[in-house]
Amino acid sequence: MKLKPGDRVAVVSPSWAGPAVYPATHDLAMRRLRELLSLVPVEFPTTAKQGSPEERAADLMAAYADPSIRAVFATIGGSDQITVLPHLDPAPFVADPKPYFGYSDNTNLLNWLWLHGVPGYHGGSTMVHLARGAGVDPEHLASLRAALFETVDLEIKPVAEFSDEELSWADPASLTGSAPSVPSPGFHWHQADRVVTGPTWGGNLEILHWNLAANRWIKPSDAYAGTILLLETSEELPSAEEVFRMLRNAGERGLLEQFPAVLVATAKASNIGNRPAQADRARYRDEQRDAVLRALGVYNPSAMAVFGVDFGHTTPQWVLPYGGRMTVDGPGRRVIAHY
Repeated sequence: MKLKPGDRVAVVSPSWAGPAVYPATHDLAMRRLRELLSLVPVEFPTTAKQGSPEERAADLMAAYADPSIRAVFATIGGSDQITVLPHLDPAPFVADPKPYFGYSDNTNLLNWLWLHGVPGYHGGSTMVHLARGAGVDPEHLASLRAALFETVDLEIKPVAEFSDEELSWADPASLTGSAPSVPSPGFHWHQADRVVTGPTWGGNLEILHWNLAANRWIKPSDAYAGTILLLETSEELPSAEEVFRMLRNAGERGLLEQFPAVLVATAKASNIGNRPAQADRARYRDEQRDAVLRALGVYNPSAMAVFGVDFGHTTPQWVLPYGGRMTVDGPGRRVIAHY
């Protein structure tokens, strides 16, 4: 069910309660939810207070149990959302499968929802992209509007420029400006010889690896057959070898071979404490692409892959269906999200 202007949406912090530390950034995101999207944000007890896993789970269940809430937004990611999952009762989520928006550590919840038949959207954490000081990127806003309000096929195109930097939220300048951008190299296609349409699954690779290790939130490998795999890496900047090893582990359990198409996000190659030269960042991305192709070469040599799709930790960020459908058109060199 699509939303309409004036609808109430939950704003939750199932990972890190960033709004408690940077309230001005959070307030800017809430203002843009109201002004740009005409939605009414509803905060919960742990939105701006770091709660225990049990308390954060209670907020999520309350949001899904409230029939007046029509979508749920994460404020930001973190590093421990996996500890929230055991405290969730699937019943309110299944009874009212409203869309959930988040990425990074929110891969935990997106995967958990997918496990219970509830689709979501990869992207859209409020503090990161809605609170971008210079304004919300048009790609982000267009795909977010499509996810919320429209039944539409939207082409996910290469962006002209992108940034993998950020301004410190402790700096008031972050409320009015944004980090500089550089020209985007565009998409890199591998074995673009077919058209694949299917549901999506995946998300942040490091978080997926945690879920594979825990094993309680992963279905048998053949349940993913025909799915389009979304992969992105975080500001922790995993090495190319580590990316290969994580994918190798997925391959060894028979999972990697299930995906006829793989979309790999533009890799974030810097963080706030480490700003390599642009040439070094390009090299990091090339090495990561080689690592993914190396793993696919061993475990899924027939897979089609597209690298440089902007849905991860860089800006702009396209908001993509998670559990919903996408089309990867190799001969046409097109990626289309079906909202």
